[in-house]
Amino acid sequence: MDTTKWSEDRYNEIVKEVSSFIKKVGYNPKSVPFVPISGWHGDNMLEASENMPWFKGWNKETKAGSSTGKTLLQAIDAIEPPTRPTDKPLRLPLQDVYKIGGIGTVPVGRVESGVIKPGMVVTFAPVGVSTEVKSVEMHHEQLAEGLPGDNVGFNVKNVSVKDIRRGNVASDSKNDPAKESGSFVAQVIVINHPGQIAAGYSPVLDCHTAHIACKFAELQEKIDRRTNKKLEDAPKFVKSGDVAIVKMIPSKPMCVESYQEYPPLGRFAVRDMRQTVAVGVIKSVEKVEKTAKGGKAAGKAGGKK
Repeated sequence: MDTTKWSEDRYNEIVKEVSSFIKKVGYNPKSVPFVPISGWHGDNMLEASENMPWFKGWNKETKAGSSTGKTLLQAIDAIEPPTRPTDKPLRLPLQDVYKIGGIGTVPVGRVESGVIKPGMVVTFAPVGVSTEVKSVEMHHEQLAEGLPGDNVGFNVKNVSVKDIRRGNVASDSKNDPAKESGSFVAQVIVINHPGQIAAGYSPVLDCHTAHIACKFAELQEKIDRRTNKKLEDAPKFVKSGDVAIVKMIPSKPMCVESYQEYPPLGRFAVRDMRQTVAVGVIKSVEKVEKTAKGGKAAGKAGGKK
């Protein structure tokens, strides 16, 4: 604010513009505090500034209630900590798999939902391998359990480094085990593509730790990005700025989930020409049924989600 000479008009202009933008992308402006500060001089950072007597303080309204304050520090303190999805079934996308002498095979990854514990029988999708977890570690310390947000390594029995790889997903074999995705339907926003995208386009998808080419098998609908209303059925092509509902088919076995059920496994970036050309969220998944190799069967139920 020091560069604008503490101008109230400039502050109001920014609040208006940013509120309009965040509303368009799906946030409620009432839940966002606006604090005029000077990082250079420290105004309204830790203590209320005398240079902006017109600023009566920020307020925000969320589901947890309303809060008010004057400084940036108070606004940061008012942020509600996110709840970790410990009650959901386990989903742990693998970042790497190591072979450690004297210990054995150690997959490593971040717990996205649920809990991983020693003694649990996990199933790796899409390969369908099941095995028991011997131990769970984080930062070289043994854990009784790994919780969402934890980057853990876990030792597994009777599984070779060749059996599982980065991009596989570990899940509890007894509680909604992850399965291979034969195809999925996603809402895709084309951000930056120089031409037109038609059915048959096969870029690389980055979804959780998986990096696999997927074919745009069918462009089902084109929709309005602001209202979410359908504009056109079965469009011939889409271009930058368009939003489409697309059926996608992975070129190799892949495990994804719907965004509604497991958000970290249901969002993706579309990469082509060394840039991100589109992003998307998965609405539904057609699962492939497999009997698990190794320990126990991965379950027979499933189908569409």
